[in-house]
Amino acid sequence: MIARLLKYWMPRTFYGRSTLILLVPVTVIMVVVTVMFIQRLYEGVTEQMTVGVAREIELILGRIDIDAPDADSAIEAALEVAGPLGIGISTGAGPPVTRRDWFDLSGRTVIATLDREIEQLLGVDLVGLHGFARLSVGTRAGPVELVVSRRRLNARNPHQFLVLIGFTALLMSVIALLYMRNQIRPIRRLARAAEAFGKGRVVPYEPRGATEVRLAGKAFLDMRGRIERQIEQRTLMLSGVSHDLRTPLTRMKLGLSLMDDSAETEAMRRDVQDMEGMLESFLSFARGDALEAPEQVDPLEFVRKLTKRIARSERVVLGALEGEGRAMLRRAALQRALENLIVNAVRYGSEAKVSAHVADDRIKFVVEDSGPGIPEDLREFVLKPFIRLDSARNQDGGLGVGLGLSIAADVARQHGGTLLLGESGDLGGLKAEISIPR
Repeated sequence: MIARLLKYWMPRTFYGRSTLILLVPVTVIMVVVTVMFIQRLYEGVTEQMTVGVAREIELILGRIDIDAPDADSAIEAALEVAGPLGIGISTGAGPPVTRRDWFDLSGRTVIATLDREIEQLLGVDLVGLHGFARLSVGTRAGPVELVVSRRRLNARNPHQFLVLIGFTALLMSVIALLYMRNQIRPIRRLARAAEAFGKGRVVPYEPRGATEVRLAGKAFLDMRGRIERQIEQRTLMLSGVSHDLRTPLTRMKLGLSLMDDSAETEAMRRDVQDMEGMLESFLSFARGDALEAPEQVDPLEFVRKLTKRIARSERVVLGALEGEGRAMLRRAALQRALENLIVNAVRYGSEAKVSAHVADDRIKFVVEDSGPGIPEDLREFVLKPFIRLDSARNQDGGLGVGLGLSIAADVARQHGGTLLLGESGDLGGLKAEISIPR
């Protein structure tokens, strides 16, 4: 239970957690120092100073109660002792009262100590006369008011120590946070570079910061370089394979064109044509346009033009286009992905609808059809290459090799997004949604 609460309230960012790690010890130290300061200065020192003044007051009261035969003589005798001690004496004061300000922490100790040390004490007023304590004491000559400076009872302006400690701790914390932010900035730059590369974009990055961060940055650059070289080598290899495979197919087409028309010749021509289509699908899936540079694209205008260009006999309709703005996209790769989804939708259904939604943080391209759809438990399975579900999708509408959804999913991953399959609420068939972060 406690672990879940701590996990819920803990900051999510590294900077937030570092700030918490810094501030918690500083706060604990401040609390401990404050408590020790109050106990030592506000209570211990105040009690010692008050006890000393109480002894002086007992000396004065002794002169009043013992040495003087009448009230006037008693006061004169007491003044001889109180004057040099800096304690004022007066008679005829008002009724005794004990009071202090709520924020006067040392006043509580002063009152308790005086009440314990002076038996004749009637009241202690720490509010009536600023900077002084007025003590009402009962004597043989009647009630007497003694006026003592608060400086003699407790240290004045002790809060300055707390203010100084608090200001120093705050200043050091701010400096540490600024320094920590500078140390975290290289980590954020590394995260942004990795995130951009995951979306198919290459942004300039140079390792900076602490040694560990530089090592992580260098490892990222090495990894990015290896991936780029692998993609480039694969693309070059596939270009050679495409050329080598197309040459014999071209010779076969030429030979078939010189042969007399017959059922067998027509069947062979269809086989060659199918082989060309499958070869193009294989190469398109393997290539993935990974070397294409992203560019600023208006997603809504892109979908509008694409739908208009490939619409077939009004079987493809343009749905809702919501939002506005531009985004960094790989135009050719995205076009191929949407074309595959639209062609599949038209092939397996009587109608297809294409829509797009642009939000502040995400772009969605949606293709819906009126076909039989795909069962929910098989939707993840069909995203794998060369998978065709004969039981779920009608295969009589055209020939395929099971790469349409795989190509679309691969293009979505190149942009840092996902391909989601669901059920169309409007047409009742399959709903394919490419979701890409902006």
